[in-house]
Amino acid sequence: MHNVFDLSGRTSLVTGGSRGLGLAMAEAFAEAGSDVVIASRDRTACEAAADTIAARTGRRVVGLSAHVGHWDELSDLVDAVYERFGRVDVLVNNAGMSPLYDTLGSVTEALFDKVVDVNLKGPFRLSALVGERMLADGRGGSIVNISSAASLRPRSHTLPYAMAKAGLNAMTVGLAHALGPKVRVNAIIAGTFLTDVSKAWDMDAFEHRAQTFALQRGGRPDEIVGAALFLAGDASSYATGSMLTVDGGQP
Repeated sequence: MHNVFDLSGRTSLVTGGSRGLGLAMAEAFAEAGSDVVIASRDRTACEAAADTIAARTGRRVVGLSAHVGHWDELSDLVDAVYERFGRVDVLVNNAGMSPLYDTLGSVTEALFDKVVDVNLKGPFRLSALVGERMLADGRGGSIVNISSAASLRPRSHTLPYAMAKAGLNAMTVGLAHALGPKVRVNAIIAGTFLTDVSKAWDMDAFEHRAQTFALQRGGRPDEIVGAALFLAGDASSYATGSMLTVDGGQP
């Protein structure tokens, strides 16, 4: 029987893949047989993560430096991936940012633009570049956008981020139609995961809030993996334009 979660012979590009959810997904894809490209702003962190995953899985894994929020860098990133691997079968738009601010009035234009650039503009540009190549080579592929529960339940303290992620949801549906039928485009609506970012949180306050979740806790990074593997490969062959919620039952 065909293993619908097998990614052997494929190449996956994961942005923000040197830590947190991105790292967990990059590791899982390599373990499933895919070659992997990890991209983020920090070249050293990308290369270190790539070396670790390659040593553990035996797959070809490389780290490339690129700022997702910088439009012109993304063409170079895509060219570099195709020069090395000749293909991209899976694109995961995972890189994101949600800077804190005191009040809505204190949000600067620079902060707003940076949030939109990384969470929405960059994923659009990268999806357009990779998606059109997926169509041109005839193999098709899968694009997975990592969205957020904030896109559905926005709060005042994360409003620019929530707005950008809501745009990402709309982009997911639109690209599914623009790139179909060969390229599938789906999103994971991620809840609160305990990554390295959470080390700066007031954990007592978070634990109190988490009691309102159905699972009464935050997620581990590896708990995004099942959804990512499902959407990346053949297991989700009839899913496109879909939003898969992985949030522990957050109200």
